[in-house]
Amino acid sequence: MGSSAPMVLIHAITLSWVWLSISASHVVHTVNTAKTSIQQPYRTGYHFQPQKNWMNDPNAPMFFKGFYHLFYQYNPDGAVWGNIVWGHVVSKDLINWHSLDPAIVPSEWYDIKGCWSGSATLLPGDQPAILYTGWANSSQQLQSMVVPKDATDPLLREWVKIPQNPLLIPEFGINGSSFRDPTTGWLGLDGKWRIVVGNKRNHRGVALLYTSKDFVHWVKAKHPLHSSKLTGMWECPDFYPVPLSGNEGLDTSAMGSSLKHVLKVSLDDYKYEYYTVGTYLRDMDRYVPDNTSSDDEHGLRYDYGKFYASKTFFDQYKNRRILWGWINESDSVADDVSKAWAGLQTIPRTVWLDSVSRSQLLQWPVPEVESLRRKKIYKQSIDLSSGSVVEIAGLNAAQVDVEVSFDPPRVEIAEFEEEMGVNLTAQQLCGLNMGSAARTAGGPFGLLVLASKDLNERTAVFFQIVRYRNELKLLMCSDQSRSSLQTDNDKTTYGAFVNYMGSFKEKSLSLRVLVDHSIVESFGEGGKVCITARVYPTLAIGKDAHLYVFNNGTSTVTASKFTAWEMASSYHSTQH
Repeated sequence: MGSSAPMVLIHAITLSWVWLSISASHVVHTVNTAKTSIQQPYRTGYHFQPQKNWMNDPNAPMFFKGFYHLFYQYNPDGAVWGNIVWGHVVSKDLINWHSLDPAIVPSEWYDIKGCWSGSATLLPGDQPAILYTGWANSSQQLQSMVVPKDATDPLLREWVKIPQNPLLIPEFGINGSSFRDPTTGWLGLDGKWRIVVGNKRNHRGVALLYTSKDFVHWVKAKHPLHSSKLTGMWECPDFYPVPLSGNEGLDTSAMGSSLKHVLKVSLDDYKYEYYTVGTYLRDMDRYVPDNTSSDDEHGLRYDYGKFYASKTFFDQYKNRRILWGWINESDSVADDVSKAWAGLQTIPRTVWLDSVSRSQLLQWPVPEVESLRRKKIYKQSIDLSSGSVVEIAGLNAAQVDVEVSFDPPRVEIAEFEEEMGVNLTAQQLCGLNMGSAARTAGGPFGLLVLASKDLNERTAVFFQIVRYRNELKLLMCSDQSRSSLQTDNDKTTYGAFVNYMGSFKEKSLSLRVLVDHSIVESFGEGGKVCITARVYPTLAIGKDAHLYVFNNGTSTVTASKFTAWEMASSYHSTQH
């Protein structure tokens, strides 16, 4: 901010933030983020995004002295990638944000072409340190560190580069042009710190392991923490423990027999992520995935839609692990330049291990987002015969939180004439037979969001029971194929199989969808499957957006419980 004057943060009843400064050198602007216009119909109401320009990866999230901090990759000069610095915002509640000056900017030979992604670690004495990747030149990426100029400042407004930088230089045999994104550090039994840096060897993804006694002088281990063939460059690796039961989080250094570890990597070649659940052999410094999911591009994902470069952190204040992810655009570069911004962050999610299967993670929006819930619509037992489309009126359907439970059709495998394509992925299956417009014994049934009155524009989020490899499987899909009359957008249909326990005759299916003008975040079966979509309707904008429950299956489906809340807007204040 250019001043070290003490400041006091007041959280007002209206959810806006008032920043009071002893210094009169600053002007404060509090912005209602839902303000849209004919020219800006796709800006969101309650997702975080800068006031303008390009944003991508979330970096170094942490909780420090009463504030949540989020850093992010940011281009201060335009709406396309380039000139990357670290943007910085702080919050008391993960929903309403205040922007600070950029935390890290290119200034030294080792980061002069850009300050790329990294992570925060709280060192002993509650001292935060950030490791980040500096882009020195086209063939060399280096890891460096910044520390707060004043560690007593809860806003951490100024950061300084330490004189020992760069700390990690690619040794002989390491691909220096693919050497980036250091993780949060964790302590081993020997008292040494450990971090992972993403890398590749030919087409093998590699999590390089480094150790240090003082978090400054690092030594490369003889072997990586883990690697996997044919997965390409591993960007933004994340490695952390999860308890075997319960939804609480663990400090990144936690060890013991009552936990598992998660390794997540972002696949540069595919532009999506996958994770595995497994065991950290601490005496060998190796991670071994359980044999419960694929350790490659076919593996489990946090999110099967527009979601990349994610990062978790342990929230010691509320004892939970929180996940951030970047939502990129689905329109053209020209559109981004025209609207003067690109990129958003998801609503932060809590993430924990499914204690039943112990083989996958569950995710759910942080409960703080529920503070934005306003007008409520509640309905019971909406019977949906074949072909039904029922509107839920009385809400601003462009900015809404929906929770619905479906009693699925009581189908038997014999009712399906033929198998779905046995060699197709779940995503491909979701797009078969006109996607949400298909008609089968098992659906589809779900929600139509950001829909126009005539349904010429609609985004469908739905379940479908399918016969696949001679058994009944549950699909969850997000169909963007009819989301906009615009023709130059990416309208890919996303989908995944849901790990459904039990018979379809025994219990209902749950779906939650967060709608925010151009974002649709969907959570199926308590967060077993999550799908994020970007859509750009031309008709279903603002008050002209509609919300429907539908069933295109041949059997009747009941929406046993339906609740929707109109959402207020979060606030984003800036200071100059």
